Amino acid sequence: MNRILPKWTFCLAVFCMPFCAQSQVLISLIFGDALNSEKVEFGLTGGMNRSYLSGITSAEGLNNFNLGFYFHIRMKENSFISTGVLVKSNVGAKGMPTYSLDDPAFDGIFEEGSLTKKINYFYVPIMWQQRIQKRWLLEGGIQAGLRSKAFDIFEVERNEGDLEFKTEVGDQLSRLDAGLVGGLGYKLKEDLKSMSVGILYYQGLVDIAKSDSQISKNSSLNFFLRIPIGAKGE
Repeated sequence: MNRILPKWTFCLAVFCMPFCAQSQVLISLIFGDALNSEKVEFGLTGGMNRSYLSGITSAEGLNNFNLGFYFHIRMKENSFISTGVLVKSNVGAKGMPTYSLDDPAFDGIFEEGSLTKKINYFYVPIMWQQRIQKRWLLEGGIQAGLRSKAFDIFEVERNEGDLEFKTEVGDQLSRLDAGLVGGLGYKLKEDLKSMSVGILYYQGLVDIAKSDSQISKNSSLNFFLRIPIGAKGE
């Protein structure tokens, strides 16, 4: 049920996030040794994501965190297939004007507020990874996403305290997303399996809005850290 909540309730969500992260790390630690082999590297990936929505007036970039698993499958000496699943991956935008919900009392409260759109996806990238001088990583390929939930978040600042209203809008968006992804990374050690950092850019090619009056596509800039689990340097 939709409710108007004080903005401080956001702190509770932030407090709960580490428990979700810990459960995924635990799974990685349990299965890391079994999934890593001479030709396969398995690990945990996470980082910050700056996402955008095209076709929406006044939309600004939205900062999110993502977390998931990755696989690097060795094809040749310095060539790999890089794939995996981003289990927690949010996209969307903020700073948009609010809209009417045909409730005069509600509209009066949030008329001067701002709207944030947050969409939860399970993303699966499939990229070709080329390693240069053992440390530099060039990656490029495709990425598909399956939407789980989507929310419009109304926010307004008032003298008596900030207010927030959150409503589910998944029925307004398509279930699937897909596009192109690519970027650059750097391995912190020359070992075949070692931690790496980098940046990936995703450009969605699918119009995710069901409305005929609007075309909207996802895009995002992802700063990642990859940590191999159960792997020994080679």
